[in-house]
Amino acid sequence: MPPRSWLFVPGDSEKKLGKAMTTGAHAVIVDLEDAVAPSAKPQARVLARDWLAIHRQHVTENRPVARWVRINAIDTGMWRDDLAVVMAGAPDGVMLPKCEGPDQVRMLAAEIYELEQRNRIPNGTTRILPLVSETARSALTIPSYVDAAMPRLAGLTWGAEDLSAVLGASRKRDADGAWTDAFRFIRAQCLLVAHAAGIWSIDTLHDDFRDEAGTQRAAQAARADGFTGMLAIHPSQVPFINAAFAPSAEELAEAEAIIGLFAQSPNAGTLQYNGRMIDQPHLRMAKQLLGIG
Repeated sequence: MPPRSWLFVPGDSEKKLGKAMTTGAHAVIVDLEDAVAPSAKPQARVLARDWLAIHRQHVTENRPVARWVRINAIDTGMWRDDLAVVMAGAPDGVMLPKCEGPDQVRMLAAEIYELEQRNRIPNGTTRILPLVSETARSALTIPSYVDAAMPRLAGLTWGAEDLSAVLGASRKRDADGAWTDAFRFIRAQCLLVAHAAGIWSIDTLHDDFRDEAGTQRAAQAARADGFTGMLAIHPSQVPFINAAFAPSAEELAEAEAIIGLFAQSPNAGTLQYNGRMIDQPHLRMAKQLLGIG
């Protein structure tokens, strides 16, 4: 199963890093970008490397916690310095902010390849998750990920804060709380392209971590719309995301029943279940829910 909750933790905060593994997040993203001032980045790289190394084999509640790091954007010139330090900690993946298309992903992948060799990390084990919405150009490149051959590409995710500043937008949501057109367009593309490419689709964070009801609604909407997970900016958001993406007992029972029906009639195109017709898309969804295939 893909990670459902993705928690950002500032890379320069030893205290917050020390608590990260107890939050219940499925993936922890050590942030070297927005959360860290330029003067603190060298120290943050070292702290991130050490944290990644310490928790390389860490297991919480009998499940591994994915260890990711968000480096600085390609155009900052700092991303290679970030990688040169943190790859010694063998992260499970690297998040690339402000990614402006597959070419930047390939550039990052080539650098990661060299550093995997240098640090004796098995080739290809470090995945890449680009943030594909933080500039107007990056948002317009989203469809280009559909057919791009990038074995390290784990998924796509997006964010609204940087883009709103780029656009000079005074709002991201309308009076009813729905995303306005540009952000809704990007969110839909991120979801559709990720599914078309067979990779994870990670919804953006709810920026007000004190708004528990808002976080809950956003997480429920993300799962209902087909996202595989959601970003979090604060540990208090993690339980709401985990709960929203966890299948209920009723959903699990129905998935098992649907799989059982098709197993009994493997040549059937459609079958009846509880008074409704089910077909191959229902079978695929049932298998996805149970993590089969």
